[in-house]
Amino acid sequence: MSLPMSTPMPLRSPLPGAAPDVQAMRCVFIVDDDELVRNALGSLLRSIDLTVRTFATTEAFLAAPRADGPSCLVLDVRLRGQSGLAFQQSLLELGQPHMPIVFMTGHGDIAMTVKAMKAGAVDFLAKPFRDQDMIDAVIAALDRDARRLETARMQQATRDCWESLTPREREVVQHVAGGLMNKQIAGRMGIAEITAKIHRGQAMRKMNSRSVAELVRKMEALGVVESAR
Repeated sequence: MSLPMSTPMPLRSPLPGAAPDVQAMRCVFIVDDDELVRNALGSLLRSIDLTVRTFATTEAFLAAPRADGPSCLVLDVRLRGQSGLAFQQSLLELGQPHMPIVFMTGHGDIAMTVKAMKAGAVDFLAKPFRDQDMIDAVIAALDRDARRLETARMQQATRDCWESLTPREREVVQHVAGGLMNKQIAGRMGIAEITAKIHRGQAMRKMNSRSVAELVRKMEALGVVESAR
């Protein structure tokens, strides 16, 4: 690895609908016990306007605060103590989403690469690597995390919409998802058909759904109804 001799490829455009300053929020965490590697990588990635935080150990990385925006981890396979691959596995065992990982190593082999990629690594770069290869891998990892964060944001927004429904509105849309018409819903619930229609309309509005199909997809995503697929 060497520092770039020419201007690196510019960052990709923000995702559709993302905040204009999303690029400035992107952060790369580097874990390598070689200070020279940390410094060189940090300089490379800062040269394309990324925020960079470097650590000598996975313990120091875990103790550090996380970034609010898209982030990724550039992780050396061979570290003092717990290896990078073992650390990746420990993150998976937590059962929680974690930032995408780009592995780097001077002692890689096919089996190691396959193991890392099967566990969700974005890339596996052998040292010495081209600066542009690292930049491409990091940008791909940040794009992946941006998509994950956007999906999580949309799911939370849908959850908030669902929580805003009254018990009656939830009951009505459960029947709607089951394929019942307003008259049938009214009969099931012992209410007037116009009342069922009003509850249905209010629920559709609160759920920001323009059609029954869209409403049902959101309910499936929340797990409040089973998918018909």
